[in-house]
Amino acid sequence: MGLKTIGLVAAALIATPATAERPGPSTVQSISYETGPCFGRCPVYRVTVRSDGRGTFEGRRFTAVDGLRSFHLTRAQFLAFVGHLGSYRPRGVEAIGYGHPRCRRPATDHPSATVSWSGGGREDRLSFYYGCRDPGNAAMAQALERAPELLPIGDLIGARH
Repeated sequence: MGLKTIGLVAAALIATPATAERPGPSTVQSISYETGPCFGRCPVYRVTVRSDGRGTFEGRRFTAVDGLRSFHLTRAQFLAFVGHLGSYRPRGVEAIGYGHPRCRRPATDHPSATVSWSGGGREDRLSFYYGCRDPGNAAMAQALERAPELLPIGDLIGARH
């Protein structure tokens, strides 16, 4: 191996950590999405999907189905869900709610969403309180709210208020 080849290999190895900073959809093994209660009849549930196509739904309050149910999803559905939420994956844990710099004047009585990613050698979690209506949160709030529509769980959730 010549010096030029060694230099190219070294440059590639040095560049790898920067590109590996945010694991891509293919490295996610599972993702859970959980809603929190509001003052009212907001659906409260937890759904977990895995890269092998297995999913579980747990209806807790104000859902069409109470308790645990299993379901299957396609690889395309899994990747769409993970990709839809991927840009909001923090490194570690981030909780945007009361007291967070991105939640200066929170409105009360709103639901929350918590997304947990597992895979790529990491476990990360984002919690977001929908009452944090700071302008910089609008796109994330919309993405979190619409994420369940990408999964085959609409009949399990029921009517959304």
